[in-house]
Amino acid sequence: MVGSSLAVPHEAAQARHRHNHFHGAWHHVARHRHLHPEWPLQIPGAQYLPMNFSDVIGWDADDLLAAFKTFRGSCRAVFAQDDTAKPIGLSLREPCRAARVDHIADTAAARAFFQRHFVALQISKLGDADGFVTGYYEPVIEGSTVRTDQFTVSVYRRPSNLFVRGYKQDDPLPNGGAVYRKIGRRKLVPYYDRAQIEDGAIAGRGLEICWLASQTDLLFAQIQGSARVKLAGGGVIRLNYDAHNGFPYTPVGRILIERGLVPKEQMSMQRIRDWMEANPDGANELRRANRSYVFFRKLNLKEDDEAVGAQGVPLTPNRSIAVDKNLHAYGTPFFIAGELPIEAPQAKTPFHQLMIAQDTGSAIVGPARADLYFGAGPEAGAIAGRIRQPARFWMLLPVGLDPVARGRTLPLPESRPQQTSAGKPKAQPSHRGRARHHHHHRHR
Repeated sequence: MVGSSLAVPHEAAQARHRHNHFHGAWHHVARHRHLHPEWPLQIPGAQYLPMNFSDVIGWDADDLLAAFKTFRGSCRAVFAQDDTAKPIGLSLREPCRAARVDHIADTAAARAFFQRHFVALQISKLGDADGFVTGYYEPVIEGSTVRTDQFTVSVYRRPSNLFVRGYKQDDPLPNGGAVYRKIGRRKLVPYYDRAQIEDGAIAGRGLEICWLASQTDLLFAQIQGSARVKLAGGGVIRLNYDAHNGFPYTPVGRILIERGLVPKEQMSMQRIRDWMEANPDGANELRRANRSYVFFRKLNLKEDDEAVGAQGVPLTPNRSIAVDKNLHAYGTPFFIAGELPIEAPQAKTPFHQLMIAQDTGSAIVGPARADLYFGAGPEAGAIAGRIRQPARFWMLLPVGLDPVARGRTLPLPESRPQQTSAGKPKAQPSHRGRARHHHHHRHR
């Protein structure tokens, strides 16, 4: 991210110096592990640049009160999480303590809160300037608690013979990695894929939560990770992701593009649904090309309650995002700026908003990759279905992990040996002498 045009020249030069100093020290200490530094930030495959909030595109225009309320909603889960491998997650506790007691009643106070407790880092994948965003929503689907002539497609809960190494039967399971089926006490084989399950591999075991009208409805609920099932006799069943069958997710939209069946520029979830409804035989083959299969659990939520994300808190439309949980901690604020087709399919609606990481997804991979949550129902689905755009990302890092401040305490690389006129390296000072040299250079 060196040479970013987002900072004025002098500030950009200062930021580059701090950035290079930080990363140079990182590589140095990687070779000298006896120094045992306390790293402020480690995100594999990422590049990041400290910036002033005044240089974050759209920061001063966003309604940060809404973002503050969403952040505060994450705080109970932040205090509950104990992921010592992610110092960012633990460092969120300090701003969460402040969010509990501070009286924040307007967007100006919310902006002051974030600027007081966080520093902004522009972040992207190594070698890229921008990140990438998609959208998701909660489908509202018609269904039934019993099988009928209209509702014939089962929605399954997690089977008892589904096994993930290192996890107990009732544990929350990861949304990626190998999943097995137990045969007897010891033998493990890969779990059934989508085609096998659709053909009845686990039918008749009492795993059915409800029934839907089509496999397409079920596929879209599985892609989104949740659904509201409106029952024919009244009432709503709330479904949420619980487990998967261990096969990697294959985007059906990508297959349609590669086969030349739908132009890339026209791709959306609605376009996928339209094609499937017009080509039922092709839809079966297309759907089964995605061997991944999702199992649900039933939630005790009211009809109009928002879906619950992987962090365990209700999502907020237009403020919650799904991120790569292997890289980021839930509760982390991200400011995202781009032009998105929100108002219409071909629109370039300015999007400059502070979002809170509260969810994840198997297709959400990378340091600057996010799925934006737009709410429930057809309108939210129409917007979410056409979001596939580049965007700029700024991660808000708690001040306790400020890489600029913390970077000043990191040792610099040792000087290379100087060459004598005979081409031999000069004698190096003692270890104690080098330590004094580093100390002096660091503060100078």
